Amino acid sequence: MTHINTLDPGASPLDYYGYELRRYREAAELTQRQLGDIVNYTGSMVGQIETARKLPTQDFSERADAALGTGGALSRLVELVMRSQLPGWFRQVAELEARAVEICAFQMGMIHGLLQTHAYARATLGTLDRTNLDDRTAVRLARQRIFEKEEPPVFWMVISEAALYQEIGGPETTRGQLAHLLAFEDDPRTNVQVLPFSAGAHAGLTGSFTLFRFASDPTIVYTEGYGSGHPTANPDTVKDCSLRYDHLRAAALSLKDSAELIRRAMEDRYGEQLA
Repeated sequence: MTHINTLDPGASPLDYYGYELRRYREAAELTQRQLGDIVNYTGSMVGQIETARKLPTQDFSERADAALGTGGALSRLVELVMRSQLPGWFRQVAELEARAVEICAFQMGMIHGLLQTHAYARATLGTLDRTNLDDRTAVRLARQRIFEKEEPPVFWMVISEAALYQEIGGPETTRGQLAHLLAFEDDPRTNVQVLPFSAGAHAGLTGSFTLFRFASDPTIVYTEGYGSGHPTANPDTVKDCSLRYDHLRAAALSLKDSAELIRRAMEDRYGEQLA
């Protein structure tokens, strides 16, 4: 167990965050309990974050920044902390997401992590492994902060109709996830299209993939296996997957018709009646 007096701020972003939190708190002449009372967290929680035994949340960071007058330092640092907690093979992907001006994803059987709800993400991450599930869920959802940037990326997601009927986390969780997708109907920067069963054979039968496009850097294609990720800027691969994505979007339903199919799935399978 890390001891507060031996915390090394250079060991990791999480250790650095704890070190800085303690430094700001002590400069404000507050005990852990006093700071906890101000930010509506327990003193024990403050202590665990200071000693790198607990992940800080965005909410905690924003409250601590306000209480300690840090000028938003902890809120900025928490993004680095969250990214550092991703599996090593996935960290590069999170960096690509943060830098991309356009992200085009095709998903075969589930909703892309950038559009997952808390309950849906928790259910997917909890399959076979429930260790540190709350922290792992928070880390996944932290990636979605890219949409809060002043210039967020344009995000296109084409999903197989099967993803609408793959019940994950129970009917309430899946219903909530589908409702979340509908919340983007009027957002021109976040677009959801459904590839219907009626499309038959299609250009994505070999599996899910994501295209990352940048303002000046080459486009990158990302595919994923069990416990491994495969980003590549190989021109032939990029050209092939870009063509595949164009065909997938063309074969998918329009944005309006996709939303209607999502509504029908909610009504028919999960009993949600929408006006």
